[in-house]
Order: sequence, then C-alpha cells, then structure tokens
Amino acid sequence: MNKTALANKLGQLFMFGFRGNSPSDSFLDFLKEEQIGGVILFEENCPNYDTIKQNIAKIKSCYRTRAPFVAVDQEGGRVSRIHGIPAEIHAASYYGSKKLIERFVEDYTHSAVYMESAGISLNLAPVADIYINPENNCLRDRCFSDDPKQVAAFVEKSVEVARHNGLLCCLKHFPGLGAVTDDPHEAIPEADYDEATWSVREKIPFLAGVRKGAEMIMTTHMCIPALDDKIVTESEKIVTSLIRKQLKFEGPVITDSLVMKGAFEMGDLGERAVKAFNAGHDILLFGQELEENIDAFDYFAEACLRGEVSESRIETALQRISGIKLKLDSNVLQ
Repeated sequence: MNKTALANKLGQLFMFGFRGNSPSDSFLDFLKEEQIGGVILFEENCPNYDTIKQNIAKIKSCYRTRAPFVAVDQEGGRVSRIHGIPAEIHAASYYGSKKLIERFVEDYTHSAVYMESAGISLNLAPVADIYINPENNCLRDRCFSDDPKQVAAFVEKSVEVARHNGLLCCLKHFPGLGAVTDDPHEAIPEADYDEATWSVREKIPFLAGVRKGAEMIMTTHMCIPALDDKIVTESEKIVTSLIRKQLKFEGPVITDSLVMKGAFEMGDLGERAVKAFNAGHDILLFGQELEENIDAFDYFAEACLRGEVSESRIETALQRISGIKLKLDSNVLQ
C-alpha cells in the first residue's frame, strides 16, 4: 500500500461522537469526506429506538464502501446510553453480587438483540475490571465482582451473548482499573501492582474474554509505575508486552476517550492521537465536539506526512480494523 493510499484511509483509525438529537450536516460532511472509521453514540443521540435507527441510517449513508463501527456504551446500570427495557439492564454488580449469571445472560440477550436491530454494531462492554478498591467511585457498581474468576465468568458470558446476537464487543479498561482511587475522567489514576500481580489478578478476566473471541480491547488512562513511567495510553511497553504478548490478542486496541483529563499530560488532542497510536493503539476515540475532532484528525494526518507515524504502523492497524469489519459484513458473528 503506497503513501497516497494510506493517507486516504487515515479516517478508519478514528471514532468520533456528535452533539444533539441527530447528526449535523457538518458532522455528516466530515464523515463523508474522511470516511471516519467509527461513530460513538451518546445518551442525547439515543432518545428512542426510531431516532437511533434514523441517526444510524444517516451516518451509514455517508460511506462509499464498508460501513463504520457504530458504537455505544451500554454496560447496564448508570452507564446506559439507551434507557428503558429491553436495552437497559441492571448494573454489573447486581448480577455479580447475587451470582445471577443466567439472569444476566437472559437480560443481556434482550439488550443485544435491541441494539443490533437498531443498527448498532459495537458495544463498548464488558467491564473486565476487578472491584479491588471500595473507594473507586469511577467503577462503583460497574464491576461484576472483586473476585477475578467470577469477573471472568461474567465476561465470558457477555462475549458469548454479544457474538451470538451479531454485536462486536470490547473488553475494558485495560490493564485493569479496579485498584485505583482516582477517576481517569478527572485525573491520572495510579495503581501499585507489578506484572507478577497483574498476571494472577487483572489478567484473568481479560484473558478469558480474549479466549472467548472478544473483538476489541480498550485501554484506560492510568499510571502503573512498576510497569512503565509513561501512562498506559502512551506506553508501547504495556500495549505491546501485555496485550500482544501476554494475552496474545490480535484484534484492534482502542483508546478510551482522548478528551478525558487523564490524558491531558500527553499534550494537545492531536499530540495525544499520535502518541497513543505510536504506542500501539489502532483506533483513537474522541468525544462530541466537531471542531476539536477535526483539529485532532488534521494534526494526525499532518504528523503522518511529516513521518512521525510509520507507514507500517498505519498498515498494521488498518489490517486489524479491516479484519473486524469484514467479520461484521459477512455476518459470521451470529
């Protein structure tokens, strides 16, 4: 693939949201021009089933060939962008604390069917974190358990349900956010575990999800000094060593939103995109502000032209993304 061909595909490396009840003409024009690889839906974009379908139809009309990922955070409980039954299920802690694994499967099946029928292709779930620190308000009620094996059992079922019902899924928040106190939306959380501890604790649910066929892994903005002095989002050591070598995961790795305060120390939005991508992420997730998103995309494209991002890194990411999109289009998930 030559440089020109790569430049024309850089949009595939990004996932953006939009403001309002429906996407603006400016947002749709941006999708159309750059063929952006994914769109994430927020609560205000999902007031009801018909609106979700209409919004996704407008989004998909912008694409010449393969459609984008249409993603949503529909974990259950307080992290539910779509409200009401059957899409909205209980929080993970509800099922885990009562060991209601069959009830979880039943409820999540109804939710997955709803999402897929509306046109959503990717749920940014399950949460594979272990609820180690009771002062961790970011993950309060979002984890299935404080027991790695129990979390792993629910993660496996979540992946199975998603795949059976035509949804892609994403394990998060790698390498494991359960031991921290601070919220990456507001600061850079720090954890004190080393690789040996990670291998017998945080690794277990993620490995279980990978072995069941989870299509993506999402990292988080956190610092683990025993693993690297860089935050996870810009740590090639963590992304490469733990995800690619320890988990043997071959699919796309996506950042958590690069507009979160936990990523501020990486520089401006465009700089964050370049650093995260060079660390080994394949998909760069941003928020709902159109001008910010365009600026970040343009900075990244210019950095590629300056040689700050290697052609081989771009090509590898595009191959991973293409493999998953091919899987979606051929409908082999069901």
